[in-house]
Amino acid sequence: MIYQWLYSLADQYSVMNVFRYITVRTFISFFTGFFLCLIWGPHFINSLRQKHFGQSIRDDGPQTHKKKAGTPTMGGWLILLSTLVPLVLWIDIKNPLVIGTVLITWGFGLIGYGDDYLKVSKKNTKGLSGKIRLLGEFLISGAVILFLIQNYNLNTTISFPFVKSLIFDLGYWYVVFGALVIVGTANAVNLTDGLDGLAIVPVIVSASTLALFAYIVGHASIANYLQITHIAGAGELAPLAAAMVAGGLGFLWFNTFPAQVFMGDVGSLSLGGFIGTMAVFTKNEILMVVLGGVFVVEALSVIAQVTSFKLTGKRVLKMAPLHHHFELGGMTETKIIVRFWIISILLAVLSLATLKLR
Repeated sequence: MIYQWLYSLADQYSVMNVFRYITVRTFISFFTGFFLCLIWGPHFINSLRQKHFGQSIRDDGPQTHKKKAGTPTMGGWLILLSTLVPLVLWIDIKNPLVIGTVLITWGFGLIGYGDDYLKVSKKNTKGLSGKIRLLGEFLISGAVILFLIQNYNLNTTISFPFVKSLIFDLGYWYVVFGALVIVGTANAVNLTDGLDGLAIVPVIVSASTLALFAYIVGHASIANYLQITHIAGAGELAPLAAAMVAGGLGFLWFNTFPAQVFMGDVGSLSLGGFIGTMAVFTKNEILMVVLGGVFVVEALSVIAQVTSFKLTGKRVLKMAPLHHHFELGGMTETKIIVRFWIISILLAVLSLATLKLR
């Protein structure tokens, strides 16, 4: 943690005093992560090409996607690696919430990597068994939450947006609930990742919003003023989220239409796990339904499609997830992507409004 060493020099150099402030470290963490991602990006993509880590396209997917076959995948590693340097330099890596978030994010990333690797090596779109993936995700997130409850008194209450007095303490049942939020978010992001840049911007918007929530709930005075739950140490998640946002923006530089690289499951599962964990640790589990509305709708579209086909033999959409339905309806890929981005931003603004409307 270089920032602590720099701050220790404040007696000799007063300017070093700035490193005590989370806000300053959040901005520095952001720019560190962004420029690292931008610098590493071309070399990383070339390395993926040389290793022939190209995307396999579903046979039952939109035919327009066939031209994307062979585009380098596993680009999620670029985002994750870009957060490592800010993590070491500007973030308190001894903070229990930071440790828990990093463990879940990288744990989900490794599961995604296993899935991607099987797809690339076998040249098919199946990858890991869905049951194995879900089991691994629940074990990782559940174990981290249980450990934090037992050793660091992780808050086990849930509250509801717009209803100030409605609070429930789930006790140890929170392990199941929290894990469900994290796993559900991760897989919803995974389903959304189907068009160039479609998933990464809503992730960036959600992570930015949750970074602000982390700073607020971690600041006792502000949390008390807004009458929301104060979470000691949660403020340290803000610079971590800033690094993730920066990595996402750097990745978008290469992922925007037409994409030079795809994030793969290593990216979608780790990023989804990250924002799900941020929601749990900042006590915004229920609000995540609003903030991550794009992901929720995408996931529900798949559930509705599968349920309808099994029960009636008919499909409610031309193709699931929802973005493919619009695609087959004649809407251009870029129009779908940008409109989803706009909706994501609107939902983030609505989520921020709950800070006062509780």
